[in-house]
Amino acid sequence: MARNCRFAVAVHIASLLATMEGQACTSEWIAGSVNTNPVVVRRLLSALAKAGLVSSTRGSAGGSVLARPADRISLLDIHRAVDEDDEPALHNQPPNPACPVGRNIQTVLLRVIERADAARDAVLSTTKLSEVVGALKAEA
Repeated sequence: MARNCRFAVAVHIASLLATMEGQACTSEWIAGSVNTNPVVVRRLLSALAKAGLVSSTRGSAGGSVLARPADRISLLDIHRAVDEDDEPALHNQPPNPACPVGRNIQTVLLRVIERADAARDAVLSTTKLSEVVGALKAEA
């Protein structure tokens, strides 16, 4: 799955688990809501479990539940669980060091990206999964 949608799908999964209020959900059932392959859901559930956000039980009666209440899970927790190695998107090839723009563009862009990441993290850290679930219920 592309990096840019892992977070959105992981929030979808966590929101779905939160609305089920402790009832274990199978990856096949979750995949039906996300409209994707259950393998994709299992990979994300694994990452969420590794971060301590989801608990899963294997077997025919198994499934996944949130490992803690939705008001104790921030969107930053979810982001870090599924995108922790997300590197900034810069040039595939080093720019021309003889060019005044090429020589400095990556340094300048990294500073901008760091500020943008800090702003994103500040918002995600103060937004709880329970707020997302509440907004979903209000939309219904």
